[in-house]
Amino acid sequence: MRVGHGFDVHGFSDEAGRVLRLAGVDVPGHRGLAGHSDADVIAHAVADALLGAAGLGDIGERYPDTDAAWAGADSMELLASVTALLAADGWTVGNVDVTVVAEAPRLAPHRDEMQQRLSSAVGAPVAVKAKRAEGLGALGRREGIACWAVALVERA
Repeated sequence: MRVGHGFDVHGFSDEAGRVLRLAGVDVPGHRGLAGHSDADVIAHAVADALLGAAGLGDIGERYPDTDAAWAGADSMELLASVTALLAADGWTVGNVDVTVVAEAPRLAPHRDEMQQRLSSAVGAPVAVKAKRAEGLGALGRREGIACWAVALVERA
């Protein structure tokens, strides 16, 4: 067994009409996050945790933001691609645990769908927890959203 840790953070975008997408779920009524892809901080953190656990690099190496091919990319498709990379290298995912830090939006109404979409993409249970920064720092000032993920992988 091996364990990997992933992290991602994105600030909110000033781009009109940008959708807030978290774990593949569109969250209405909130500004979207700035990024080269769809800026899904949850999918990115999970991808990095999986890649790290398997020793297969990181999301920036695999899907660089300097490559126009990934502009606007669906991060859940990238996560499915990461899962396929792990499988090709002889790894299966045991589980993933995610902690999202955001003052807003409230994620509880979306948690079940997020967990289902992530679990479907990685082929294993994924737990999503949401925390607030309690007004501290950039996250507490509602400047963006951060996510940490831990993944367990095992040889197939």
